[in-house]
Amino acid sequence: MFTGIVAAVGKITEMTPLGSTADAGVRLHIDAGALDMGDVGLGDSIAINGACMTVVSKTADRFTVDVSRESLNRTAGLDALGEVNLEKALTLAERLGGHLVSGHVDGLGVVRKFAPVGESMELVVEAPREMAKYLAYKGSIVVNGVSLTVNRVADTEQGCEFSINLIPHTVAVTTLKHLQPGTKVNLEVDLIARYVERMLSLQP
Repeated sequence: MFTGIVAAVGKITEMTPLGSTADAGVRLHIDAGALDMGDVGLGDSIAINGACMTVVSKTADRFTVDVSRESLNRTAGLDALGEVNLEKALTLAERLGGHLVSGHVDGLGVVRKFAPVGESMELVVEAPREMAKYLAYKGSIVVNGVSLTVNRVADTEQGCEFSINLIPHTVAVTTLKHLQPGTKVNLEVDLIARYVERMLSLQP
């Protein structure tokens, strides 16, 4: 489990194919940046842009993960070199600063707007239609591993647009600063909303 509070911005520095076929995955070599690797062991989980991955090797400031082709097809930002949001798995001794996050990407959104509003930035994302029922005003959403609060929801013919206000601190300490219209982002809906939807669907 995670909180959606990004601990550090790292960088994918190298991608090594895990095979020669079209369905082969890749090994990502990641510079951990300011992420403390002192308590990270082999097999531990680290969320990379909101996708939970398993550490297969590590040094004091770097680590590697293996990503299957299926995961690459269903996520954004793990198929190219560049900066990524990082968060280590939650422990029971830590504060839940964001909300409960599983690190399982539910779908890909597309940035429709990223523009200044006063001292903040307004982020508008179009989510797939199947995710619309999980999005609510003042509800929680994870965008590229960042726990955020939905300020507006509007259903469209293509899916569902939601708006988020990003304070300067969030922009400064995450990779969201690089977003622009047309960028694909990883989305994870609120865990509780998923369970509520399931319970309601089974009622007679």
